[in-house]
Amino acid sequence: MVVTRFAPSPTGYLHIGGLRTSLYSYLWARKNNGIFRLRIEDTDLERNSQEALNAIIEAFNWVGLSYDGEVEYQSKRTEIYKEYINKLLESGNAYKCYMSREELDALRAKQEAAKQTPRYDETWRPEDGKVLPPIPEGVEPVIRIKAPKTGEIRFTDGVKGEMKFDASFVDDFVIARSNGMPTYNFVVTIDDMLMEMTDIIRGDDHLSNTPKQIVIYNALGVKHPNFYHVPMINNPEGKKLSKRDGAMDVMDYKRLGYLPEALLNFLVRLGWSNKDQEIFSMQEMLELFDPKNINKSASAYNTEKLLWLNSEYIKSVSNERLIEELKFFDLDLSNYSKKDDILNLSKQRANTLIELKKSILDIKNEPKEYEEAGVKKFIKEDTQEVLNAYIELLENNKDKFSSVSELENITKPFIESKGLKFPQIFQPIRLSLTGTTQAPSVYDILFVLGFDEVKKRILKALEKNFKNS
Repeated sequence: MVVTRFAPSPTGYLHIGGLRTSLYSYLWARKNNGIFRLRIEDTDLERNSQEALNAIIEAFNWVGLSYDGEVEYQSKRTEIYKEYINKLLESGNAYKCYMSREELDALRAKQEAAKQTPRYDETWRPEDGKVLPPIPEGVEPVIRIKAPKTGEIRFTDGVKGEMKFDASFVDDFVIARSNGMPTYNFVVTIDDMLMEMTDIIRGDDHLSNTPKQIVIYNALGVKHPNFYHVPMINNPEGKKLSKRDGAMDVMDYKRLGYLPEALLNFLVRLGWSNKDQEIFSMQEMLELFDPKNINKSASAYNTEKLLWLNSEYIKSVSNERLIEELKFFDLDLSNYSKKDDILNLSKQRANTLIELKKSILDIKNEPKEYEEAGVKKFIKEDTQEVLNAYIELLENNKDKFSSVSELENITKPFIESKGLKFPQIFQPIRLSLTGTTQAPSVYDILFVLGFDEVKKRILKALEKNFKNS
């Protein structure tokens, strides 16, 4: 059975790189009818934040990545870690080191001065025939793993292929601090072992941790899981993604008006592909995703692609869903008589839910002011005469407001009879009804608003002579 996990630290918000990693892990587990776990790595008590933890859970709920079982918290598993530290001490695969912080700093400074890679000098490593220094008084020891001194540490990475590290890459690193608290690489290994992880999908910033974790697996006599190290997401210039580029809180995407399906679709394509396909339902992701097909090179964040995807999802989801989503942005269309009509019209032009809201309100609400550039360009001396004549036409054809096509059928002959060009009448109508020249089709707006509202807005615009003061 495939078992995967996502294991964030609650020291900050969940960003899109973390969400992509969790998505890949989720897809691989679900595709194989396996288990996907959520584990909170909260052993760094000084940096942990309850607010950050809440944000992680909130983000998972928003995007719909369901995890199996209860959330695991490393901070509640301290006794388990101590048990395995003692096992390694008893087996001789770990040992106590009494070197003080001052001694370690002096050793590091000496090695750096000699242009050597800083590493522990094995002063307290027990070996046959070696006499260890006397244990100093008042010094609480750290616990170090006995790392191999010769050979190579090898593993097959599902993304990068065969990986090998010379044994010198890993020194006898600390697995428990002097206060008894275990270190990151140790607790991760113990948790992954006890939770029976089969596949670890994570960012390639963790690649350097893998040899250390394999040393711990070997010391425990346990087979390590499969590793997949996913390249980073870069900005369009190929540099590290910043908050300005998109490396922000996942929940900020909700606040910016993105649908969760669009964000997941965007992320799955940042590092993985299926030929030229761009839009994937969750079912298609589950059917097609395989971590072995993750790209070896870093991917580039593309805001335009995300906006395009979001616009496609806005068009495709039900109006009932859009009504619920818009409530988050303080717009409730539940009781609006022409909610479907205004949504069908507005969602064709919206890249985000915020744009959708604006487009709806531009039509639904009577304009408080008129676009000055549009007024200057399209409001002429004969505009009042044309609009009054058009109102008269509409008044005589109120029954034509039953469909867009019927409104079009009565308007086109009117335009021809007056010898007008379309912008000469349509732009003044748009300005009258919405205050802008960028609104959707005039026929659609007329249909949505109905005769009484159309007449009222046009007459008000004429009364004010399209002035904002």
